[in-house]
Amino acid sequence: MQKTINTLRLGLPKGSLQESTFALMAKAGWKVSSSSRSYLPRVDDTELELRLIRAQEISRYVEHGYLDAGLTGADWIAENDSDVHVVCEIAYSKQTTNPARWVLAVPNDSPVKSAKDLEGKRIATEVVQLTKRWLKKHGVHAEVEFSWGATEVKAPELVDAIVELTETGSSLKANNLRIVDTLVSSYPQLIANKQSWKDAWKRRKIETLALLLCGALAAEEKVGLKMNLPRAKLAGILKELPALRNPTISPLASEGWVALETIIDEKVVREIIPQLKTAGAEGIIEYPLNKVIY
Repeated sequence: MQKTINTLRLGLPKGSLQESTFALMAKAGWKVSSSSRSYLPRVDDTELELRLIRAQEISRYVEHGYLDAGLTGADWIAENDSDVHVVCEIAYSKQTTNPARWVLAVPNDSPVKSAKDLEGKRIATEVVQLTKRWLKKHGVHAEVEFSWGATEVKAPELVDAIVELTETGSSLKANNLRIVDTLVSSYPQLIANKQSWKDAWKRRKIETLALLLCGALAAEEKVGLKMNLPRAKLAGILKELPALRNPTISPLASEGWVALETIIDEKVVREIIPQLKTAGAEGIIEYPLNKVIY
């Protein structure tokens, strides 16, 4: 009798986050591939069924059970008011490690300086509910209309202001817009359907995803270092270089020598390697990491 294979249906964001999501999945251990028009990516795991869906919609499909789990922004979960289980935050983005921000922007020559200046104005955005809640918090009455895209070009001819998603702000500047305020900052979240989360097998699979995705993310800004050094110089190196506070130390075949291995932030490597060499280390090797599990 053929054994039934359990499967988890996972939604991944199609669009601007797609390539960075595929890259993160690869570092976590899953090779994902898709043609440009396909909504059904291939993955080297028979227990996973992937769906490429716009991030704006993923939380709704997870809530309704079409998907068991998904990766989507905290902003869209809030905008959709979706009743889902948030497993963990996966703090990656399209271009940088910074969160995506929904910002209020106006033309450079606009008199709007703060939220109170929006009284009676018209605002275009994709996140209508988030914007309305933000305005209510500030006690401002303004008209908020849904934007189907190209939101940056609508001010000032069609609307007085926009609420738009940005990571670096470069697109807004290119359209002669300035940021007045940030409504919300958002990283992707791994979310689960509440019934799927109660299923023992699906929960274990989702928890495995969370563990390895977070491990892959933690490894992105770190590298491994290996080196050999005389045991007599070990104490000095550990004292002078606090980044090497908890390394692995192993004896070498040559008497009086040890091998030292550690993980450090990649941004300090260029400063620390010359110091290691000066302190007596030899055979220094730097290597990339795929995952760091704490």
